[in-house]
Amino acid sequence: MSTAAKRPTMIVDCDPGHDDVFALVVANHYANLIGITAVHGNAPLSRTLPNALISCDVFGISAPVFAGADRPLVAPPRNAPHIHGESGLGGPKLPPVRRTAEKAGAVEAIIELVRKHEGEGVWLAPLGPLTNIALALRAAPDLGKRIAGISLMGGGTLHGNRAPHAEFNIWADPEAASTVFNYGGPLKMVGLNTTHQVVITKEFVQRVLSLGTPSAKFAAELLDFFSTTYGEQLGTYGGPLHDPCAIFAVTHPHLFDLREKRVDIELHGEFTRGMTAVDERPIVQSKKEKPNALVAYEPKSAEIFQLIYEALATAPSA
Repeated sequence: MSTAAKRPTMIVDCDPGHDDVFALVVANHYANLIGITAVHGNAPLSRTLPNALISCDVFGISAPVFAGADRPLVAPPRNAPHIHGESGLGGPKLPPVRRTAEKAGAVEAIIELVRKHEGEGVWLAPLGPLTNIALALRAAPDLGKRIAGISLMGGGTLHGNRAPHAEFNIWADPEAASTVFNYGGPLKMVGLNTTHQVVITKEFVQRVLSLGTPSAKFAAELLDFFSTTYGEQLGTYGGPLHDPCAIFAVTHPHLFDLREKRVDIELHGEFTRGMTAVDERPIVQSKKEKPNALVAYEPKSAEIFQLIYEALATAPSA
């Protein structure tokens, strides 16, 4: 378990997005959060960037925020308003943006922050399409050897959400995902097979609301909206808190069963583009097929929600 003395140093790359907000709160509480980079994804960059800034305002997060890519490497941008609303943070009335993003772009910031904090073992935690991370790896070929690793929310071992076999973050920029999964260093993949077991309940929403602070009210309204829109898709109340799981895979890895797997990204399939092809075979003989990721399974959901609650309970309130 992460302690104040041993908190991992982390850059969070995100596309807020409801679950991204809770990942930022968690990263700020349990990690040494040195930077936040915004990317297209759940909403256009014109929304995800201010959403990241608003989230920092509401929850007292002081890490610098940087604007990143507004489109995938190859395909046109694709968003998820049916889940997150047109603003990307449907539910609460969003306050005005009080902070401004840093002048440097996300790619430059990732490279410079990693070099500045290299001795601390920096983790990159991408929670949306992997465009910013891929661009940084391409711009600085030495970057992969300078980081502690990458812990991402994306993909899955069973089925997709945005397409039958593809999870949204990977589907939104498969070429970027292929670059990231093949960068050659430690990588943790927390996919739908795991995050769909970390589902918001009405009881948890009420528990958060009972904290009685403005930030807790904001959080509860986000949770309720997200759970309702997911309910409209799945037929039952409750949204999966995908993104905090990628943070916990670094700060509290005991919460998951992390297994070595080979993961490849499907780039060409008519029905499978964006699929994370996870090799579940018990015997893999080819050198090319050696594991390149630790894939998360079997989350300890009750502990995850308790840790999220504790982070919310101690977050400064706007």
